[in-house]
Amino acid sequence: MAKQKSTVYDESKIQTLSSLDHIRLRPGMYIGRLGDGTNQNDGIYILLKEVIDNSVDEFIMGNGRRIDVEVKDNRVKVRDYGRGIPLGKVVDCVSIINTGAKYNDDVFQFSVGLNGVGTKAVNALSSSFRVMSVRDGECAEAVFENGKLVSNKKGKVKENVKNGTYVEFVPDPALFGDYTFNQEFVEKRIWNYAYLNAGLTLVYNGQKIYSENGLLDLLSKEIEGESIYPVGYYKGKQLEFSFSHTNAYGENYFSYVNGQYTSDGGTHLAAFKEGFLKGVQEFYRKAYKSEDVRDGMIAAVTVKIKEPVFESQTKNKLGNTDVRSWIVNETKSAIVDYLHRNADAAQKLEAKIQANEKLRTELNSVKKEAKEAARKISLKIPKLSDCKYHVEDGPKGANSMIFLTEGDSATGSMTHCRDAMTQALFSLRGKVENMCGRKRTDIYKNQELFNLMMALGIEQDVANLRYSKIIIATDADNDGCHIRNLLLTFFLGFFEELVTSGKVFILETPLFRVRNKKDTLYCYSEAERDEALKQLGSTAEVTRFKGLGEISPKEFGPFIGEDMHLVPVEVQSIANVPKLLEFYMGKNTPQRREFIVNNLLEEIDA
Repeated sequence: MAKQKSTVYDESKIQTLSSLDHIRLRPGMYIGRLGDGTNQNDGIYILLKEVIDNSVDEFIMGNGRRIDVEVKDNRVKVRDYGRGIPLGKVVDCVSIINTGAKYNDDVFQFSVGLNGVGTKAVNALSSSFRVMSVRDGECAEAVFENGKLVSNKKGKVKENVKNGTYVEFVPDPALFGDYTFNQEFVEKRIWNYAYLNAGLTLVYNGQKIYSENGLLDLLSKEIEGESIYPVGYYKGKQLEFSFSHTNAYGENYFSYVNGQYTSDGGTHLAAFKEGFLKGVQEFYRKAYKSEDVRDGMIAAVTVKIKEPVFESQTKNKLGNTDVRSWIVNETKSAIVDYLHRNADAAQKLEAKIQANEKLRTELNSVKKEAKEAARKISLKIPKLSDCKYHVEDGPKGANSMIFLTEGDSATGSMTHCRDAMTQALFSLRGKVENMCGRKRTDIYKNQELFNLMMALGIEQDVANLRYSKIIIATDADNDGCHIRNLLLTFFLGFFEELVTSGKVFILETPLFRVRNKKDTLYCYSEAERDEALKQLGSTAEVTRFKGLGEISPKEFGPFIGEDMHLVPVEVQSIANVPKLLEFYMGKNTPQRREFIVNNLLEEIDA
């Protein structure tokens, strides 16, 4: 075998990139993903967040009570009325990493963006970026293109122009491709800022967004009358929370640290749960169990911490251990006080706890029978091809995932190309039972669903989930969509928190393969297919994949690799879930028949 020619490695090969050049070269290190705007976690929304975060930090420190946000034609404009960036440091603050005032507790006490990267990443990843700071009648402006400074000037402003910072940018199409801001996603983010910062006015595209009662408003809107008792609310210096109970199964939490959404909770959320339980136990003077107190609970919790420590770069889980004791004590005291002041709510809460006790007793007898069956399959769960590492294995299992597949043929294709270290497979026999409107005991009596719960590790407690992602991988035909809906009905009906915490995804696989003698392109839509035919010529061969089993293992590998197309299952409002499930998956109501007929007719007319 010929010896590979070595590349000369000398001083000429050593490169030093500027801060902004490095961000453009490795954007994933700074914003997680690029995307085209179809996912609310795509990079363009992270850029928007980074700019608004700075303006919110000004409000938190008592400077400026209004932020203007405009998003039109992919151009973003944000204007706050805070102190404004010191005029001599405007360029540095948006172009040099590790430059900013957030390292100084006297200036910013409760901030998430302590890495000094935020607006630098926005600048670097924008084709056009402009920043202007106004301070006491004077201003400084800097304009960048693709991270390169093209204009830098200072001057005076007109009389009565208020202090503050103005940022305008356009995410670079060369990096983000053909992207579009989803206005619904943006508006939801703006509302979250309002809920987390009561008293702050945000004007989004001319619409005034304001919350007077903070997390009380957030939870009231989420559950919209579905609560068993009126939403409870507490606000202290560093801790704020709202809570109630609904008739849904499981628990649901919206947790934040310094305005950052922590989807995986962390020490602050665990401390809140502990404090809530202790408050309930003290008030009723009964040793109620935690699962009885919290089943059906929904709460929003936010804390302000000077030096937050997150367990990952995405900041979705708080790791500070020193916050536990004071959050537990403050929460306990607030709950006792609330129950003393609200006798009717206290009565309804106790009735809910006692109903949970009764249900748990009934469930335990069913679980006992299920456990007997589980012992027989504990070593080998039917239809599960497991991976080596799981969530409990720490960093090695941080990217673990399980694919829920439709039948053995699809599983066969994936078995030969998956990463056995982190990718598990669970093969369904076909259509699982529709669990809409069923009792929780019923899912333990259903053998396939019980095996699925065993595979996921959630048969006893959803907190024991063994994988970081649950991926529904069914065919794109009618049967596959029906199976997908049945699985979503199961998760939303009994394990809703898996969905709301961002654990459930749908795998997108190509619908078409277009190829000629030289090239092969895989297309996820008819539009992509037509574009591929233009590229490869009208004589190219087009294959439509009807099912996952038709795709060979060799082809399938990339579809579950680094460039895997995953669509997160998201819930806009928890209050809508029971209504949607009943309408689409409940008994065949006249309303649904009318809906189907009307939509079929529209489709035929089209």
